Amino acid sequence: MIRWLGLCVVAVLAVGLGVSLGPAELPFTVVVDALTGRGDHTDVAIVQKLRVPRVLLAFVVGGSLAVTGAALQALIRNPLAEPYLLGLSGGAGLGAVLAIATNIGSAWAVPLAATIGALAAIALVYRLALVAGGVLDTRVLLFAGVVVSAFSTAIMGAILALAPAAELRNAIIWMLGGFDRASWLTLGIFTAYAAVPLAFLFVSSRSLDLISLGEEPAQFLGVNVERLKRLLYLFASLLTAAAVAVSGIIGFVGLVIPHAVRMVWGHTHRALLPGAFLLGGTLMVFADAIARTVFAPTELPVGTVTALIGVPVFVVLVRRWAK
Repeated sequence: MIRWLGLCVVAVLAVGLGVSLGPAELPFTVVVDALTGRGDHTDVAIVQKLRVPRVLLAFVVGGSLAVTGAALQALIRNPLAEPYLLGLSGGAGLGAVLAIATNIGSAWAVPLAATIGALAAIALVYRLALVAGGVLDTRVLLFAGVVVSAFSTAIMGAILALAPAAELRNAIIWMLGGFDRASWLTLGIFTAYAAVPLAFLFVSSRSLDLISLGEEPAQFLGVNVERLKRLLYLFASLLTAAAVAVSGIIGFVGLVIPHAVRMVWGHTHRALLPGAFLLGGTLMVFADAIARTVFAPTELPVGTVTALIGVPVFVVLVRRWAK
């Protein structure tokens, strides 16, 4: 109970800190006044229209990626599984790069193109992973994801090599991830979209415990393994596609966070999934705050910050497992 309370307090502090920090640093009292509409009009606009939706979007995206990573690690039974390993990053990136390189003017063109690319990658990887009798082979699923991602990356490289300098820079910035396009509308759409996949993954916590033991033990204990594998892959993929559409490609959250939570709460998914959501959201908010403040007013890509944080943390985790 104390650990859960501590994690919730850290998450709330991260959100408060994320709202306070930025190119225009705002004291906590100013943030409180702005949230209640009593502060300066400029401060109210900065807090209510820019920072609050951005911080909340970062939190729910980070939490969603962490939950997806935990579910995929159980499904594939591979500790290195993470949301972008199954070809989603390649497909989404290819769609977004095509939209940017062709200079489509609509504000929703890039997120929509990224979603379409991710869904196409989902369908292709799924089709490749089906073996005789329509069985979804999780080992082939992993290899198919790597192949589709590599193929998409090769096409992206060709497009970027031919793109003008301005479009090339925009495409690279998008691929490294960020929340500079966050708004209340974006937050509302993502939250509504993510609600069903997240609910399914949370409800499936016991099934995830069983399938992580192996398909035969899970089948013996009453789990419809083939149906569960298809639904887990579908909802995890759709959740990742939505995250990519609103934030670009942000790695390491879905890989590192589930392992960090297991060290405190163990391997039971009933505790692992909510813990991963809270810690993943907290990490993403901190990473976004760092990205906005270190070289302000210039922003670093959030994906760069999560990689700089995630790689050392992952090395520490690996060393602890090896002992």
